[in-house]
Amino acid sequence: MTQRPSRVRMALELRALPELWGFIAAAPALWSMLPRGKGRPVLVLPGFMAGDSSTRPLRILLRALGHNAVGWGLGSNIGPTANILEGMIELLDRLDREDGPVDVIGWSLGGIYGREMARLAPGAVRQVITLGSPFQISDSNESNVGPMFRALARTHSDQIMMPRIADHAREQIAVPTTSVYSRTDGIVRWSHCLDPDQPFSENIEVRGSHCGLGHNPAAVMVIADRLAHVTGQWKPYAPPAAARNLFPDPVDYVA
Repeated sequence: MTQRPSRVRMALELRALPELWGFIAAAPALWSMLPRGKGRPVLVLPGFMAGDSSTRPLRILLRALGHNAVGWGLGSNIGPTANILEGMIELLDRLDREDGPVDVIGWSLGGIYGREMARLAPGAVRQVITLGSPFQISDSNESNVGPMFRALARTHSDQIMMPRIADHAREQIAVPTTSVYSRTDGIVRWSHCLDPDQPFSENIEVRGSHCGLGHNPAAVMVIADRLAHVTGQWKPYAPPAAARNLFPDPVDYVA
């Protein structure tokens, strides 16, 4: 039987709006405590049916922290169309040529794109950070946006394997990966967001909605810490003692 998040959890995604208000209120405090960047390029990819407006609050904060955070500029993310795939590769290539390897942050479907970028061009991607990205999914019926995704499938390219083949059945990604997820996600199954235990991969749980992960304070703390790490000196994330209660105890990988 196909399993997907319950209707109750999906209805609770409405909390993403008050979560955004909370993020805006907390932004000055976050800015004062988070590590600074050094102008490196950070590409932020939106989730399914979302565009750059959804990632603007995160990008504004990242720029204030000293990162060169940019949106994808490809409109609404309706799935892996040929134009979207070509546009992302062109953007990644330009950012890499101008400023060196790119940190990629992808929300939901955007994170699946980010992981594909790292597979195709590991020299151009420094790391991938995903937010509620169900990269282990192989059947869109297991997502509450599956019907909409399938309705748009005729526009999607047949030259890409995701999400037809689950990530764990694919070749390992050669750059560090961080998966941020919530067990109360109302859109995708949280277990589909978990990476197998690898030397440079990690899974970090936060509390909140799927639609609020891009402005979840705990997720933003993880993102800022990961972006600040020195290339070649990656270590698993350790939350500061003062914020430890924002992070539930880790769970084992579930295939």
